[in-house]
Amino acid sequence: MPDSTVPPTPPVPLSALLAREDLDLRRIAGPDDPGRVVHWVHTSEMADPYPYLLGGELLLTAGVHIPEAAGSGTYFDDYVSRIVAAGGAALGFGVAPVHDTVPRALVAACEKYGLPLLEVPPQTTFSGVARAVWQLMARARLSELRRVTEAQQSLASAASRPDPVPSVLRQLAQRLGGRAVLYGPEGAQIAGAGREPGAEVGSALAELAGVVRPADGEAAPPCQSQTPSPSNRPHPTSATDTVSGTHLAAYALGAGHGFVLGVAAPGRAPGDHTIVSVAAVLLSLLTGEQQSGTGAARSSALVRLLLGAAPEDVAPLLGDGRRWVVVHARPDGEGVPDAVAAAALGAALGSALVDPAGDVVRVLVPADRAPDPLPGWTLGVSAAAAPEDWPAADTQAARALARARATRAPLLRHGPRPALADLVPPGEAAAHARTLLAPVTAHPALPETLRTWLSLHGSWDRTAVALSVHRNTVRQRIARCAALLETDLDDPDVRMELWFALRHI
Repeated sequence: MPDSTVPPTPPVPLSALLAREDLDLRRIAGPDDPGRVVHWVHTSEMADPYPYLLGGELLLTAGVHIPEAAGSGTYFDDYVSRIVAAGGAALGFGVAPVHDTVPRALVAACEKYGLPLLEVPPQTTFSGVARAVWQLMARARLSELRRVTEAQQSLASAASRPDPVPSVLRQLAQRLGGRAVLYGPEGAQIAGAGREPGAEVGSALAELAGVVRPADGEAAPPCQSQTPSPSNRPHPTSATDTVSGTHLAAYALGAGHGFVLGVAAPGRAPGDHTIVSVAAVLLSLLTGEQQSGTGAARSSALVRLLLGAAPEDVAPLLGDGRRWVVVHARPDGEGVPDAVAAAALGAALGSALVDPAGDVVRVLVPADRAPDPLPGWTLGVSAAAAPEDWPAADTQAARALARARATRAPLLRHGPRPALADLVPPGEAAAHARTLLAPVTAHPALPETLRTWLSLHGSWDRTAVALSVHRNTVRQRIARCAALLETDLDDPDVRMELWFALRHI
């Protein structure tokens, strides 16, 4: 079947046309295919309508062209085979005024070539059938526009959440009824949402993402192509494929940053391309470089800090918020986050102020964007702090992360509250702490181990997890603390006094 020119209007399922009681159409031959659609209606009494068909038509005829001896030869076979070759969707035969019934040879030919044959009763005009198709198309177009509009609104709302990247992917996967994946410049999956596809489909989607990913230093052009192009042609920014009945699509994000959006859906409904394009634009903004001078402002803030400016003087360059929270994040599992994963985490938290340091990523987030738990990450969040208190907030976030990992919580926040310790002047408390803990402070690992061990109620295993050391190492350090402090760490009074002192060093 030749490629047909697809009209801009949505197709109409043939089953929807048959369901119209005012038409009283009846399928009398051909397959009962729920996926069969009609793109338009064409009326012809030509013996060979092939030259006048574009494909996808419901061809209507009253049989004026049928010769008297047609039933004894190959006329109907030739007629139906030409309609099928032209891509016709179905054939409608009008009963009366020329024929009282549908010729049996025509029924047999349609059954043979798999062309749905509809009987059009005398009271139904061909123009009435055409009008019904246009009405169904208008309803389908309205439904498509409503679906696209609702999807655009939900995607925009998702992009404004504290975790915009995962939220956009979740909303996109829900709208498509499939899977949405964000790939980084190196091809690794950064985030995903929706039903996990099979191994074959997942591998094919990753390969398709590689087709549209620009090479290092290559900017993606503002054009689109459906297939890979030779090296002397513009690089494609989108590509599609079908694997195991699943429709795949990949879209390059931004201008050469290397991020790719991949989607896998059971089929491709009208409006899907528009919905995915909206999501691609939003993700381009979330993963790309900040615009409108924000990047320059961050650079200026960094330079001023390096040249000796106070944090409170630099903070206005970083945004409108005057109070911030520090977030310490660590990926689940044993992997160490790279720069791409750290950048994606910052985008998910709504901040570009990201510091990947070893196995922990630190993010400075405006206090009004309090983070929610993120799949694949464990987070420790400080209390809201003014710029001059950022170092203390950094310590709070580190301790919150350690407790979160030890208790296997996805997120823990530092929550200070008034306590008896607040009754002691800070200066006196610090002096007491220095005196009491002097024997262990000469060994940097001991105070932190003791603090973590006490905070976790003396659990060896949870302390080992929080400090990323072996449980025997924890036992040795705690025994060393007990020996240096010359005290019994099983005594609850001793533990309380030590906990009070550890809070002031």
